[in-house]
Amino acid sequence: MKILKTLGILVGAVVALLLIIPIFTKKNYAVERSVVIAKPRATVFAYLKLLKNQDNFSVWAKLDPQMKKSYRGTDGTVGFVSAWDSPKDDVGAGEQEIKKIEDGKRIDYELRFLKPFESVSPAHLAFADAAENQTKVTWGMSGRMGYPMNLMLLFMDMEKMIGKDFETGLQNLKVLLEKN
Repeated sequence: MKILKTLGILVGAVVALLLIIPIFTKKNYAVERSVVIAKPRATVFAYLKLLKNQDNFSVWAKLDPQMKKSYRGTDGTVGFVSAWDSPKDDVGAGEQEIKKIEDGKRIDYELRFLKPFESVSPAHLAFADAAENQTKVTWGMSGRMGYPMNLMLLFMDMEKMIGKDFETGLQNLKVLLEKN
């Protein structure tokens, strides 16, 4: 009986810790990566303004070439939505909407993930002249994990996980645009 009582206290303490630790754990994350592309800003912006073009360089689009894609609206304009659905958990289902466009400077998106978990994250592409006929493209995303799910941020390095995919995607983009 004493062993059961001790075990009960131990389990209770672990559960309490798992509920207390997230109170003091960060809830937000942000990731950003950049690349310089040897093309004028207008050319790079015109290509990236079209959301469908992300399929040509994004790591996530290549994870499941058979995913179902659908679109609503006019690509390259505010309100355009690109949706995806894949049975693969590392792709899942969701949609991305163009929320704001600053011509030649920035495109803001809203990512709405539906599967394997639900979340909403703002994302952006920013453009700046790096040198004559060279454009610095910055791809960023931020997010929030509410209590108690934010406990996972102690074990997941979002900067490393998402950052690696951004770096690969930006390198794919660089190769794609510079060969033309």
